[in-house]
Amino acid sequence: MTLSSLLVPTFSQMLRSLSGWLDKAEAQKGPAEAEALLGARLAADMYPLATQVRFACVQVHEAGHRLRGLEFPPIVAELLAEGRDSGDNPGTLADAQARIAQALSFIEGLAPGALDADPQSPIAHALPIGMTLDLTAEQYARDWVLGQFYFHVMTAYAILRSQGLEIGKADYVPHMLAYLRPADATAAG
Repeated sequence: MTLSSLLVPTFSQMLRSLSGWLDKAEAQKGPAEAEALLGARLAADMYPLATQVRFACVQVHEAGHRLRGLEFPPIVAELLAEGRDSGDNPGTLADAQARIAQALSFIEGLAPGALDADPQSPIAHALPIGMTLDLTAEQYARDWVLGQFYFHVMTAYAILRSQGLEIGKADYVPHMLAYLRPADATAAG
């Protein structure tokens, strides 16, 4: 398995799920109540839904650039600033959907194999708290990017569920329905 074959479909599938949950929120709650969900949190000391969306998108952009040895584009700083400010300024559902669409467009627009640098190449990942993680590209993808990405996506899911949105496992992984075994014709007869 390559880093591209692992990360690109994972990011794409789960960003599409996240977008679908926001669509369901608007359909089930109505526009105003759905928009208010962007400020919802699981706990007082956690970031709200609006931040979870943006920080999931940050992971996509950061990984796509870091694994290719490129500097981060301005979108990363914008997403981080918006995410950190989301408690006071959560934005709109349209804003959240636009950020998801940008991340999808970016990751799906990469050339095949674009993230497949030497999996053992070193990556120094500086954290905002003043610590640096020394990882290989493979370790960064497996141990940091996927964990961080899923943390923010799953937290968004949990916030929406905690606010009464009617979503379930099929909404979390709708891409798995493509692997559903067709019913055995003789068993149905």
